[in-house]
Amino acid sequence: MRETEQIGTYVALGDSFTEGLNDPYPGEDDVFRGWADRLAEHIAERNPGLRYANLAVRGKLVRQIVDDQVPIAVGLAPDLVTLCAGGNDMIRPGADPDALAVVFDDAVRRLRGTGARVVVFTGFDTRGLRSGSRIRGKAATYNMHLRAIADRRGCDVVDLWPLRAFNDPRAWHEDRLHLSPEGHRRMALLVAGVVGVPVEGDWREPWPPLDRADWLTMRREDVRWARTYLVPWIGRRATGRSSGDGRAPKRPTPSPL
Repeated sequence: MRETEQIGTYVALGDSFTEGLNDPYPGEDDVFRGWADRLAEHIAERNPGLRYANLAVRGKLVRQIVDDQVPIAVGLAPDLVTLCAGGNDMIRPGADPDALAVVFDDAVRRLRGTGARVVVFTGFDTRGLRSGSRIRGKAATYNMHLRAIADRRGCDVVDLWPLRAFNDPRAWHEDRLHLSPEGHRRMALLVAGVVGVPVEGDWREPWPPLDRADWLTMRREDVRWARTYLVPWIGRRATGRSSGDGRAPKRPTPSPL
């Protein structure tokens, strides 16, 4: 962890993870806070003049993030950039982690060329997911590439793969794909520690005891999850659509919180 330097402009890049699904602002149905907004709030406590932009859009693939978001970020000449990309690619058939790493590396090279401090993220270990074994090998390969890129380009790494604090189901939304508000809160604390921003609280704080549901309740939850989330996701994939189609970033230009 480095010492915190003056951060005047922070730009967050990525997909739904960075957009903040499913951590809604009070009274908002489709505007999300998320760990990046929370991190910006932590930074602003130490840097009151912070200007923050969040260009992340749900459903985006690595190539889309690099083509659409990275050029804007480069033009903003930020002091700090967080970049998380690849999760949507990994869950698609035929994903090539080696080819994706080449695209990701070029993005990091361009961002570092501005003088920005860049923070990259590995992916969570998919072992705990019901279909995670199918993509676990590819995800691990991609993660190794990301660590190597970070070493080569001089980036900080938020290594999500070994974390156990996020194994608790309360860290996740009922869609089983996005963090819950509490998951986002802990993620912001984790990233703040990597960046070197002093915060109150510890992302590793033990979870309160949890009463486990019985077998029948769990199966009913599985059926509801499949009907509510899995079937629509399959439908979008089958028709070539994305949840982010037609969406603009929630904070397209750097501005004070």
